[in-house]
Formats: sequence, structure tokens, C-alpha cells
Amino acid sequence: MAKRDVYEDLKNLQAEMTQMLAKFTEVQDEVTQTLEENAELKIENQHLREALHENGEPTGDSHEPQLSKSRQNLEKLYEQGFHVCNFEYGKRRENNEPCAFCLDVIYGER
Repeated sequence: MAKRDVYEDLKNLQAEMTQMLAKFTEVQDEVTQTLEENAELKIENQHLREALHENGEPTGDSHEPQLSKSRQNLEKLYEQGFHVCNFEYGKRRENNEPCAFCLDVIYGER
């Protein structure tokens, strides 16, 4: 390999690393924005529950049985758009359409 080829390879590698760093920064910013939005929504949700409680409205927290830790994990996956049923487990739900089988796995009585 000639010295010129090594220099060109080094320049190309530097350009690729610069592009990768820019993409990483972009994705990192999106994750940060999503986490901030999630925190804001959690606070807003808590405030709404408190307001409902003050008005005597049932919030659903006291009447619904608590899910086990494993079912809570499945519920999170389902809310993120993934199937948790035996038929399609791990596949993304198209357009976040509900799946009766997944809902039965999460909320069904066993």
C-alpha cells in the first residue's frame, strides 16, 4: 500500500467518524427530548390524577387490581408498540393497533 493510499484511507475514516459523531449527537438529542417530554407527561398525569381525586372523581387507581411486575413489563413493551402475545411476540404492532391476544396476556385473569 502506498503512503498516499494510507493518507486517503485516514481522511476517509476521519470523514466517516465525523458523520457518525453528527448522527450520534442527533440521536442523543432526540433521546434527551423524548426523556424530557416523558417526565413532563408524568408530572402532568400526576397533576390530573390529583385534580380528579380532589373533585371526587375515581382515578381508576384504587379500583383496578395492581399488575404483577412481569405484567407491568409486558404492558410497557405493549405501550411502546410491540406485541407481547404468543403469536407475534416481539414484532412491532402496525400503526399501534390494539391486539386482543396481547391485552389478554397483560390483563387477562390467570
